[in-house]
Amino acid sequence: MAKNAKVQKTNAVRLLDQKKVPYSLTEYEITDGQVDGITVAGKIGQPVESVYKTLMSTAGKGKFYVFVIPVAAELNLKAAAKAVGEKKIEMLPVKDLFPTTGYIRGGCSPLGMKKLFPTFIDESAKTIDHIFVSAGKIGMQICIQPADLAKIINAKFAAII
Repeated sequence: MAKNAKVQKTNAVRLLDQKKVPYSLTEYEITDGQVDGITVAGKIGQPVESVYKTLMSTAGKGKFYVFVIPVAAELNLKAAAKAVGEKKIEMLPVKDLFPTTGYIRGGCSPLGMKKLFPTFIDESAKTIDHIFVSAGKIGMQICIQPADLAKIINAKFAAII
């Protein structure tokens, strides 16, 4: 980074600064187009188990849920529906992601969405000191303690993978 280069603050970063929550930022190269979670873990030099992705789901009109799970895992829709108290949920179509959250696919952060949606973090996060989640744009990750993340977005831990 150039000496005078400033990190572009995203809504996620602004929220953490505003709430005075400790975190660190890690940027990674995106020009090769390789931005899937497993590749990102390698680019930032972190074990795959500590890098998490943010998924949006819906249980019908106006019912949205956020799930934060390890990048190598798949969301168990039945377990997720049970966690949120719905009979059935489905993934939010990509075309609805930006209008709903303010974020694009690959840069969706559980922090700083347009609204605070019910959020569930996979319970595996409780077993590690810190996790990496998107900072709200492709090419930037936030390192944060899982308990701090849960507190700031009022998330619950659940078995969802």
